[in-house]
Amino acid sequence: MEQRNQTSVREFLLLGLTEHAELKGFLFAMFLVMYLINILWNGTMILVISGNSKLHTPMYFFLCNLSLVDMSFTTVTVPKMLSNLISDKKSISFSECIAQLYFFIVFTTAESVLLSIMAYDRYVAICKPLHYFTIMNKNVCISMSAAFFITSFLNGLLHTLLIARLSFCNSNKIQHFYCDVTPLLQLSCTDISINELVIFTEGSLMIIVPFIIILTSYIQIIATILKIQSTGGRNKTFSTCSSHLIVVTLFYGTLIFMYFRPSSAYSLEKDRITSVVYNVVSPMLNPFIYSLRNSDVKMALKRVLQRKMSSKDKH
Repeated sequence: MEQRNQTSVREFLLLGLTEHAELKGFLFAMFLVMYLINILWNGTMILVISGNSKLHTPMYFFLCNLSLVDMSFTTVTVPKMLSNLISDKKSISFSECIAQLYFFIVFTTAESVLLSIMAYDRYVAICKPLHYFTIMNKNVCISMSAAFFITSFLNGLLHTLLIARLSFCNSNKIQHFYCDVTPLLQLSCTDISINELVIFTEGSLMIIVPFIIILTSYIQIIATILKIQSTGGRNKTFSTCSSHLIVVTLFYGTLIFMYFRPSSAYSLEKDRITSVVYNVVSPMLNPFIYSLRNSDVKMALKRVLQRKMSSKDKH
């Protein structure tokens, strides 16, 4: 009986962002441009950092990882959303939905853990500058990078397996533009208490622990900055971590609003808007925030553009 119930729903319908046909063309064009900007700029950041030996430092190594995560994170949800905006067929198979959910959780976890590692990196650079390259040596950076990817993959696997075991024998309409945990739990006709327990314990830890690391790091950073006598010195020191602070605020602000608010405050419209910010806008803005506020990245970008222009002139 359980097996029959579980296989009764073979596909889901992603209802998307809007049912208004007149808005779909505009939304498709807007999100396509935003997606292409995301891929272009994050890809450029990776190429610029990889190709410039002066940027082969721990901070830029993790920034390169962040660009890779942002590109992957957006690619999990946006192409399917774009397809649904211009197609009458809004279905997604059960296996595709589970795969999308898995990678969504993986890259959400990866960004959360990576932002905490980047905060620790800034803490060491500002609070322990004489020991920076001893503490953040190449082996430590590679180990940290491997650890956050492995943690992310295991976290995604845990939650995905718990969702995959559920039976979906009622409605197959997902009130969202991608397969997320909450909409899928709402469609389940079996006991979801284990899922909820894991989400509120292990799932919360994967967000709260990195957030505590970030908070603790910045308390130490601010305390150190306040001890600097000159205003210019304080501003220069703070500017080295201000970009990261903006990215953290964008990421955790939308994340907390989406998943850590009371059920009585839930609104489908607000949830969709927040998801767009979380999935599309924030990953697109991250490379701009870092490149526009970082003189080293701007100089490296300028050199790449100058080489491109000079090579064109030669031809």
